[in-house]
Amino acid sequence: MHPLAQVPPGLVHGLEYQSFEVKATVAVFLAIALINSLELIALVCWTFRQPRGLYFWSILISSFGIIPYGVGAILHYYRIVPLPVGLAIAYVGFVSIVPLQSVVLYSRLHLVFYNEKFLKVLLGVIITVSVLLLIPTTITTWGSARVRSSGWNYAYNVVERLQVTGFCVMEFSLSSLYIWSTVKLLRLSPEGRDRVKRIMYELLAISFAVMALDVALIVIEYMNLYYLQVCLKVMVYSIKLKLEFAVLGRLIAVTKSRGVKQRTRVQRSEFIGQPVDLGQFTGDTVATTEMETDGTGTLPSVGGGGG
Repeated sequence: MHPLAQVPPGLVHGLEYQSFEVKATVAVFLAIALINSLELIALVCWTFRQPRGLYFWSILISSFGIIPYGVGAILHYYRIVPLPVGLAIAYVGFVSIVPLQSVVLYSRLHLVFYNEKFLKVLLGVIITVSVLLLIPTTITTWGSARVRSSGWNYAYNVVERLQVTGFCVMEFSLSSLYIWSTVKLLRLSPEGRDRVKRIMYELLAISFAVMALDVALIVIEYMNLYYLQVCLKVMVYSIKLKLEFAVLGRLIAVTKSRGVKQRTRVQRSEFIGQPVDLGQFTGDTVATTEMETDGTGTLPSVGGGGG
């Protein structure tokens, strides 16, 4: 039988046939993810004083999604509930985390990339690709789990690899566009050259760290270690969301140093739709972005204050 036609390890069965080391590793990964989720929810609610904006809702829903993903995996892997129940709970979390990670990456592009027409087209591409990847993944997951035939198993293993690769490629593309735009922005910054270099290296390091985590997920997926890929994925996405707060703080520091014209564009974006207090999380003296109108519908300035 072709390896891809075999029952995906961890999809139908739990961890009852795995070693203690594997069970312990899975438990640690899932515990870290759940702890990160609770911390993320607290950070989001504390940081954003008004619950609005694409960035706020995408990162909040993703943070909450970690909980059902992790809990569903625990219930399934340790045979606490029937297979359909555990898969259903985990799938709710999966849909809340993986597609919305791309939306989180997209929403912060408004701070460094100002082509609004391109951004609208890009959002449409993200939605279209997400739907095209999620529909076959849903069908083959339940088909393989319930029917358990070699045909369904083969379809699931192929689609699952395409899904993991597809979302990672989309995130790579968004991160690359962000890196390119940030480098251009920092080169035009009026701040001191040393500070510009430091911020640039920090942002690039965070972005490359996120890319490295995605590469790790792809490698695990192609090794056909489903149970490890699931628990590693939820932990990786929780870490990636936490890194978003570091990115956000640095982006606000950079964009605040630019001219009035660019600041106005930034403020009009859906990203900065509310006051943001990030000083205590980023260690930056530029901590607050306030929205003030002058009665004409324009947004003339970005004011800062320590957190």
